[in-house]
Amino acid sequence: VQTCALPIFRQTPRRSLGTRSLGVAMDVSQFDFDLPRDRIAVRPARPRDSARMLEVNDAALTDLSVMDLPRLLRANDVLVFNDTRVLPARLKGRRVADRGTASVEITLNRAEQPGRWSAFARPAKRLQVGDRVQFDGVSAEVVERREAGEVLFTFAGADAALFAALEAAGEIPLPPYMGRDADEADRTDYQTMFARVPGAVAAPTAALHFTPRLLDALEAAGVRRTFVTLHVGAGTFLPVTADSTEAHHMHKEWGEVPEAAADAINAARRAGGRVVAVGTTALRMVESASDAAGILRAFRGDTDLFITPGYRFKAVDLLLTNFHLPRSTLFMLVSAFTGLDRMQRAYAHARDTGYRFYSYGDATLLHRAAA
Repeated sequence: VQTCALPIFRQTPRRSLGTRSLGVAMDVSQFDFDLPRDRIAVRPARPRDSARMLEVNDAALTDLSVMDLPRLLRANDVLVFNDTRVLPARLKGRRVADRGTASVEITLNRAEQPGRWSAFARPAKRLQVGDRVQFDGVSAEVVERREAGEVLFTFAGADAALFAALEAAGEIPLPPYMGRDADEADRTDYQTMFARVPGAVAAPTAALHFTPRLLDALEAAGVRRTFVTLHVGAGTFLPVTADSTEAHHMHKEWGEVPEAAADAINAARRAGGRVVAVGTTALRMVESASDAAGILRAFRGDTDLFITPGYRFKAVDLLLTNFHLPRSTLFMLVSAFTGLDRMQRAYAHARDTGYRFYSYGDATLLHRAAA
C-alpha cells in the first residue's frame, strides 16, 4: 500500500463551476431498468484490457473488446484520464459518549478544511453533535449531522493522524452493490494505472481497463493522452430519491483541469482530433471547464455539475465508460450524451448478451448524439 500524501484539493479554488444541468426536467423513472444479480461483476477482468466493450453509435450496437480501441480512434484524438487515487477511506470505530458506546462505520466523502471531513456513517442515527468516535489510531468529534447519513467530523491530530490511521486500518470502500468487503486484491484492482493524486473514495472505473500494452497500441496509432483530476466522492453511490431530475441536489466533488490538459485538449480540437473522455468524471471536468465554444481554461475547485438529457455538450466527442446503476446520475449523464432510448436499448442488449455491469464490469464506447 502506498503512503497517502496530503491531497492538493485543500487549496483555495480559483473559480467555481456551474452547478446545474441545462437539461430538461424529467421523471426519474424513465432512467430505470432491470438487471439480474448475476450480471454484476465482483472482480475485474484479467487481464484488464480483455474486458468486452459495446460501441453505441447512432442506431448501431457493435460488440467489441477494449483492445479494439486503437483501431477505432484516430491520430490526433486525445484521451482524457482522471488521475485521482482512491483512499482506503472506510474506517470502523466506536462511539464514546455518556449514553454508552456503540459501533459505527464511516466512509470519508470529502475534506472541507484541514482535519475536518464529511463522511457517510452507518448507522448515522447513533451519532449526535459532540460525540467522540474512537478509530484505530485516531479519534474524531461529530461537528454536524446532515441529510442521507452524512456527518461532519473534526479529527484529532488533523490530517497527519487521519492519513496514518487510514494506512493502518482503512479499507478500500467498494461499492455496496458488490455485496462483499474489500480484500487485499482490491487495493490494486480498484486503482487505475494512472492513480496519482490521493483523494477519491471511488475509482474512475472506465480507466481500470487500461494496461501498458493498450497504451502502447494507442500511442502507435497516434492517439494522445492528458490528465485531469476529479476526486470521486461517496455521494456517487447515493440513489436519486427525487421524482424529478429537477428536484435532485447534486453532490459536490473537487477537481482540477491543469493548464497542460486544457492546452492539450484545445490543441487536439484545432488539429481536427476528437476529445475522448475516459469515464464520466473526466467528462464532467472537461465540460465544466469549457466555454460555450468548447475552449478549455485551467481550473481548480468544486463542481456539482449535473448533466441530464437536453444538456448541450461543448467539448467531449466520445465517452468510454462502464455500465451504470439504474436511476443514477451517471445513467442520466450517458443518456444525455447518446440518447435515452438508445441507452435503454444498449443496456438491454448488454444484459441479454452477458456483459458484466458496474465498477468491475465491461465498457461502452459512446458516440455523442447529433445536436
